[in-house]
Amino acid sequence: MSDWLISLEGTDAGHRLALWLALMAAFLHAVFGALQKGRHDPWLTRGAVDIWLFLIATPIALFVVPMPGPHMWPIFATAVAIHVAYKCFQAQAYTKGAYTVVYPVVRGTGPLFAVIGAYLIFSETFTAMQWLGVGVLLCGIFGLAIYNLLYLSIARDTLPIALFLAFVTGLLVALYTTYDAYGIRAAADPFSFLAWFFMFEGMTLPGVAYIRWRRMAAPPAPGPLMVRGLIGAIVAFMSFGSILLATRVGNVGEAAVLRETSTVFAALIGWLVLKETVGPRRILLMALIAIGAVLVEIGG
Repeated sequence: MSDWLISLEGTDAGHRLALWLALMAAFLHAVFGALQKGRHDPWLTRGAVDIWLFLIATPIALFVVPMPGPHMWPIFATAVAIHVAYKCFQAQAYTKGAYTVVYPVVRGTGPLFAVIGAYLIFSETFTAMQWLGVGVLLCGIFGLAIYNLLYLSIARDTLPIALFLAFVTGLLVALYTTYDAYGIRAAADPFSFLAWFFMFEGMTLPGVAYIRWRRMAAPPAPGPLMVRGLIGAIVAFMSFGSILLATRVGNVGEAAVLRETSTVFAALIGWLVLKETVGPRRILLMALIAIGAVLVEIGG
């Protein structure tokens, strides 16, 4: 499998595979965000997810995939540090703000800076049509955030801090997208990078979540929380794994932009599952996001 993926790098087949991987990552990332914002405290959900990431990834890393080379250890350390910062800001943003306000700001901030990072690090460039697509997509995403800010009635007292946290989280999304792409390209085997990365990342937040759980006046039962964590871990493996593989076989900038169609999926999940308000104006803004993604793809 690894040899097949590596053989697709820089080919038309690799470009098409990267497209579908990025779109799959978009849908799954929206599902993952809804799981973290849903029934339980976001910190507890994230901790439960990380426990399962560690339990699932560790035997794969130790006994299935090749051992990473010595040059990969500092790359893993930096990648995990970035992801810890991202997870902390993400959980705090979900604690302070509504899902349909926080998520669009996070996902709108990320792709623009990821495209800039892809240019600086990987020398990737966009055509004029692709930049138009980025602009249309960002108008839709930030328009969705502004609409929610103006008309959403829940958690308005904490909206300013929620928006700030969401913006910082978006910057961290751009940083980890670019750096993870560098990491998976530096690895001889892409699946080795994924397994070891998830094993290390799974060690980070369970302790914090456990302390938070112990300090709660009425902590939730661990059983349902761990079930949600298992579902979230499976989604995380597929979502983050898909986008990392997309950046290995395709362009980092394109993959980062196409993944932000997750905002459309997130709005639908917020409406259908979390019972948050969706109207015709927001549907129009979501259409702009989809149109922007299409322009980025056909412009390339």
